[in-house]
Amino acid sequence: MTEPISQKAAAPAGHAPSLGFGDFLVSHGGPFYQLQAQLRLLRENSLRAGRRAALFVALAWAVPFLLGLPRSFSLDHGQGAYLADLSVWSKFFIGIGAFVLAEQQVEIALRAKLKQLAFAPIIAPSSMARAASFVAIALRRRDLWTAELVCLILAIGASFLSYGNFEALPAGSWAVEHLPTGNRITVAGWWSICFSLPLFVFLFTRGIWRHLVWAHLLRGLARLELRLVANHPDGKAGLGFLARYPNAYVLFVFGISCAIAAQIAKHFVNREVSAATLTVVMAGWLIIVLAFFAYPLSAFTPPLARLKESGLVVLGAQATRFYRSAERKSIGRNILADRAPEPDEEIADPYKLYDANAKLSTMLVSRTAFVPVAAAALVPFAIAGATKLPYKEVFSVLKKLLLL
Repeated sequence: MTEPISQKAAAPAGHAPSLGFGDFLVSHGGPFYQLQAQLRLLRENSLRAGRRAALFVALAWAVPFLLGLPRSFSLDHGQGAYLADLSVWSKFFIGIGAFVLAEQQVEIALRAKLKQLAFAPIIAPSSMARAASFVAIALRRRDLWTAELVCLILAIGASFLSYGNFEALPAGSWAVEHLPTGNRITVAGWWSICFSLPLFVFLFTRGIWRHLVWAHLLRGLARLELRLVANHPDGKAGLGFLARYPNAYVLFVFGISCAIAAQIAKHFVNREVSAATLTVVMAGWLIIVLAFFAYPLSAFTPPLARLKESGLVVLGAQATRFYRSAERKSIGRNILADRAPEPDEEIADPYKLYDANAKLSTMLVSRTAFVPVAAAALVPFAIAGATKLPYKEVFSVLKKLLLL
């Protein structure tokens, strides 16, 4: 359950205020949210993700099932049975359910990441005002009615494409009756065209848009003055918690991966498939998914690189002075360049700091985030591949990609 927008978390003593970061609720706002609020499907302080997921799945998946009775109970692939249609399960049941359930998980995680930026405090006091303005811009982008209008237009476009595909089907199915005079779309088919598929596409594109809002917010914050420290135990100068944000999108990634994998499985039905082909398909999809999350995180590479480079220069110089002084104390002189006198300064040994700088990762990549997201992206494709290949070969491909 999320907190109300008006609720502010009190900052610990001596720490910066939260800059309104607690107000960044990525799954709130926008026309579709307001519509659901008016229908009492959710509340300001609760997204009711489970209830809404069950309702949307019932409308998108169960209604066509009921409209197609008694044929819906058939499991005959050859007759285009509803229960045997992978696209129906992947889009209308798994996909829609996963997209709605992901909303709450994503909102809680992203809000926590932003609040940690302020409470750490990673953002320097001189950049607090700009950080607050970036949050305000992100909230306005989140609420744009034009963005959701574009999502709706794309959903309607998908409906027209689906209608064209049904009209061109060479055989009958749960959605189409194949007649000598041409195809006639069933009532269940019309429901999927007019409601189920548009809902799936709308929820997907809306989720993509809101991730882009988050991405641009992170990229803006990355340009601010950040209090980074190379020897932070997370190995990422204190930004390691941000690298784990993709974990919040596991359900979202799983939902769209199931839909795409179902289409791939249909494509594989009458074709010979090799392990090499499956590897290329899975690797290509994994690259797309990782790029989706790398876009916002890559903005932190320049400040991390500057920290590492500057740290190595400064600490390298200090290490030279420290160890030359230690050399003189040990043997009475320096082995090389001993003619000019050098002061024996009381400076700390920079070895550990220098070593931490040298090992500092300039890429916000977290294996704890990579593995769950990669598994969510690849497992549906592995299941699709298992319909044509031995399980051992499919498992081998999956294991190699997850261990990259």
